[in-house]
Amino acid sequence: MANVSVYNMEGKEVGTIELNDAVFGAPVNEHLVHMAVVQQLANNRQGTQKAKTRSEVSGGGRKPWRQKGTGHARQGSIRAPQWKGGGVVFAPVPRDYSFKLNKKEKRAALKSVLTDKVLNGNLVVVDELKLDEIKTKKFTEVMNNLKVSSGLVVIAENNENIVLSARNVADIDTTLVNTINVYDVLNAKTLVLTKESVAKIEEVYA
Repeated sequence: MANVSVYNMEGKEVGTIELNDAVFGAPVNEHLVHMAVVQQLANNRQGTQKAKTRSEVSGGGRKPWRQKGTGHARQGSIRAPQWKGGGVVFAPVPRDYSFKLNKKEKRAALKSVLTDKVLNGNLVVVDELKLDEIKTKKFTEVMNNLKVSSGLVVIAENNENIVLSARNVADIDTTLVNTINVYDVLNAKTLVLTKESVAKIEEVYA
């Protein structure tokens, strides 16, 4: 089991924590990580794009000229794709881009990115994160103490003071343990966990 230092909000080391290898020491499966990221981005797509085909554009109900004898190429409609104002050949239509990923695959992908953060030293564990008021300046001070300029802060339970204080800080995002996902963890330069959130993640995913 990996031992990681635990810091307080002043950035001082106050102890160590032993991480569960079932979650933070799992085999890193790059293929599953890729699939999880693709799935999340695909599921976020609205799929509402639409263009009209030649049957949907207005006008062009008759042949613009007779078939033979004009010297022009034959044409059936002025709304054919080659005409200005004509329909699109293979027009996009509203569709659903989402696809399913098995629960075990999702869990394995998340364990992979969590393990990767530990292996590369991009995981910071804090004994607790508490603010008495909503204050961006105080939250920024805590991040500076922890030497975190860009990353994802994971808290165990919804804390309005933390979430709202962090909302206006560039390159820092917050999330809850129950909404943690592969894309956000992978995209974060540094992953900041509280001791409580570590325990909760191990409880859910071990």
